Amino acid sequence: MGLFGSDNNMSKEVTSQGAEYNTLAYGTKVTGEINAENNFRLDGSVEGTITCKGKVIIGAKGVMQGTLTCANAEILGTLNGKVLVSDTLLLKSTAKVEGEIKTKILSIEPNAKFTGTCDMTEQKGAPVEQHKK
Repeated sequence: MGLFGSDNNMSKEVTSQGAEYNTLAYGTKVTGEINAENNFRLDGSVEGTITCKGKVIIGAKGVMQGTLTCANAEILGTLNGKVLVSDTLLLKSTAKVEGEIKTKILSIEPNAKFTGTCDMTEQKGAPVEQHKK
C-alpha cells in the first residue's frame, strides 16, 4: 500500500511541475477533430480540424489537411487548408503551406513555401461593413 501511495503522490507532483502539452507522433494518422486546451505538437498526420487554445507546432514530418485554429502556430511541415491564428504564425524554412491564412502577425523564413491568401486585418465590429457605407 505504501508503494502505491508513493506512486500516486509522485505522479501528481510531476504533472503539476511540467508544462502541459499534447503530441501526435510520426507514423500516427488522425481523421476528424482534435480539441486541445494546451499546446499541441503534430509530427504525424491529421485530416480534419485542430482547435487549440495554446500554440500548435507542426513538425518537419507533420502533415495537416483541413482547418487549424489556435492562438500561436509554428509550421515546419506541410499544411493544406485554412489557418486561423489569433496572434503569431511562424512559417519555418521547411514549411509548405497552401490555402488561406488569417493571423495578426505573420513571419516567413527564407525558403518557406506559401501559396494562397493571407488576411492580417484586425476584426473589431466588422470594420469592412462600416467602410462600405
